[in-house]
Amino acid sequence: MFLVTENNVGLRSERGPVLLAMMLSTGLIAIDSTIIATAVPSIVGDIGGFTEFPWLFSVYLLAQAVSVPIYGKLNDLFGRKPVILWGIGLFLISSILCGVAWSIAPLIIFRVLQGLGAGAIMPTTITIIGDLYSVRERAKVQGYVASVWGVASVVGPTLGGVFSEWASWRWIFFVNIPICLLAGVMILRRFHERVERQRPAVDYRGAALLAAGLTLVILGVLEGGQAWAWTSPTGIAVLGIGVILLVAFGFVERSAPDPVLPLWIFRRRLLLSSGFLAVGVGAILLGLSSYIPVYAQEALGTGPLVAGLALGALTIGWPISASQAGRVYLRVGFRGCALIGSALVVGGVALLLRLDQRSSVYEVGAYCLVIGLGMGLTAAPTLIAAQSSVGWTERGVVTANNIFLRSLGSALGVAVFGAMANAVVGTGAVDPARLTEAVHRIFLAMLLVSVVMVVLAGLIPRSADQVTAEPDAAEPDKAASPAPTG
Repeated sequence: MFLVTENNVGLRSERGPVLLAMMLSTGLIAIDSTIIATAVPSIVGDIGGFTEFPWLFSVYLLAQAVSVPIYGKLNDLFGRKPVILWGIGLFLISSILCGVAWSIAPLIIFRVLQGLGAGAIMPTTITIIGDLYSVRERAKVQGYVASVWGVASVVGPTLGGVFSEWASWRWIFFVNIPICLLAGVMILRRFHERVERQRPAVDYRGAALLAAGLTLVILGVLEGGQAWAWTSPTGIAVLGIGVILLVAFGFVERSAPDPVLPLWIFRRRLLLSSGFLAVGVGAILLGLSSYIPVYAQEALGTGPLVAGLALGALTIGWPISASQAGRVYLRVGFRGCALIGSALVVGGVALLLRLDQRSSVYEVGAYCLVIGLGMGLTAAPTLIAAQSSVGWTERGVVTANNIFLRSLGSALGVAVFGAMANAVVGTGAVDPARLTEAVHRIFLAMLLVSVVMVVLAGLIPRSADQVTAEPDAAEPDKAASPAPTG
């Protein structure tokens, strides 16, 4: 936790420069998650086909998901600063490489590198905020962080549409360069920490099994029915070996002295329910981000800019409700807040089933807005509850686990939804009627996921609400302090 001399929360406070640096770092991921979706048709038209585009999301999310637990462990071993600087540097280099990609294959490879960078940035920024502010202060800080997603929800889709229509899709990656440089410089100059460094004990064997197992499972799901038949020897072997490796990963983690994914996390009801809520959030978020722009452009006939703004309603609703989530969970508790949010998600996804080829893009935006409002009341409060239930030495791992499960949900969601869409659309030219049928199947699957989220929210123990009464979670023996602003 950070040692500070003043209690106010804001960009002008002693902790303000560090908070601004975290907002910039979050902005990297926020813009990247909203800008690429609207450019997918342009990318596909230039260097690839419709059946390949889910890989642009899947490999990024898989790399992020697999690396997050490792970075979480490194956060607790070496401190937050070196990890986040590494992530920003890797994200910068990979963004440049993505921008100069000459075909779909190298672009997919460079997206893997970008995902590895994002895997360091996301959990570390959230962990630093968890160190820097108490639970009650985080209710206010959430407004600042939510504002980043709010700006990105407008800027990202707009830039993606503008670049796709009037410039080149390559600029959706080049735009990351100045943000990376500014965030890196601010962290170098303003963020200082004192950490008792420990001997590294990273579970590389577990990480390798997890990466290989998830890769094969996602490969089997995405390519099943396309590159090979589901019941073919290849299809069975790919999925079967993937599952075996994941089972082996579980056994390795049980005996590992420092597991990359500690299994004790899944024995605590609060961490278990909040973690699997993150899986649902990730699956629905990336499913919508992948297919709403494609549906709007190919089925409704809109341009990339309008399609981006329709999706932007989702990411506008999210920060609006997230900025108020602190007040809500302080009043009704983490459980009540998550129940309200997940119920809104169910309602929004159910409304998506009304869409057809004659629907208005305004309807799409309105329904996405409802889902975004629900996400904001679900994702942030459950993560804060999980963070607040542990101490400094476990906070990095717990935060990383939550981000890992959300990334895993996104990767598996994109893979499953991609397989569903490819089964209907096929490998030829995209037919609007077939695409509409495909997205309806995806929306049905999302509805099932959202109903499960309501059940998971109800499983959050009421005792979790007691952490909102803690005065401060500071632990001065493992502290960091922002540089003086004077």
